[in-house]
Amino acid sequence: MTRTAERVITYVILIGFSIAALLPILGVIGLAMHEPGEFVSGFGLPDGLHLDTFTYAWERANFSTYVRSSVIVSVAVVAFSTFFSILAGYAFGTMRFKGATFLFYTLLLGMIIPFEAVVIPLYYDLREFGLTDSYWSLILPQVALNVSFGTFWMRAYFRSVPATLIDAAHIDGATSWRIMWRVLLPPGRPAVVTLMLLLFMWSWNEFLLALVMIQSDELRTAPLGLAFFVGNRSTDYVSLAAGAVIVAIPVVAVYLALQRDFIRGMFTGALRG
Repeated sequence: MTRTAERVITYVILIGFSIAALLPILGVIGLAMHEPGEFVSGFGLPDGLHLDTFTYAWERANFSTYVRSSVIVSVAVVAFSTFFSILAGYAFGTMRFKGATFLFYTLLLGMIIPFEAVVIPLYYDLREFGLTDSYWSLILPQVALNVSFGTFWMRAYFRSVPATLIDAAHIDGATSWRIMWRVLLPPGRPAVVTLMLLLFMWSWNEFLLALVMIQSDELRTAPLGLAFFVGNRSTDYVSLAAGAVIVAIPVVAVYLALQRDFIRGMFTGALRG
């Protein structure tokens, strides 16, 4: 088989998978373009672009409150998780101390234990401290869970940095804190941005924790609010599709804004080490 034939087959396969992935998404978007309350069977094409469907779903489902809650939780989770992951990753990636290997692999247990297995005991623990039905009941568990992956990710980046660069900074009199923030992190922007984007996506889409911890309507996150909206309007497929698009838009927007750094972070050695 010639190289040209291999390239053609590769592109055909990639195009086929792309179509298979995009068709459901385009179907949901097309469904959301119908008039509010219109009965639609399957993914039929709308007779026009009825953007007022999104306004109708936004108002009926109280998405302004749910999106605000998701923004508060996601921003806090990303900020705290990234900060602690950078600190822990720097320590495990550049320093040598007694018990480092044991501590690192103990920390990685957070990536192995299924979250569903601990969510009920976690609920009772947080209830003892009066933290249930609050933003903290969503932020703290996710930070604890994400730091495991974040430490693994940032440790891999810091270990890929040449040791001579760190030694040179030490010779120039830089402290470990200054080396981390001023010397190592600026070139590691793609790795950090990739980590932040993954954490934002996971936090925004988190459903089970919000379902267990939150009882107040004003504290519900967007995915949880969409689930209650589905329960109330199980036959209004147009409004449900519009609600699903509204919930997905922030993740898509953040990815499009940071996609260059995300791709660089995935392919320039963020996972080496």
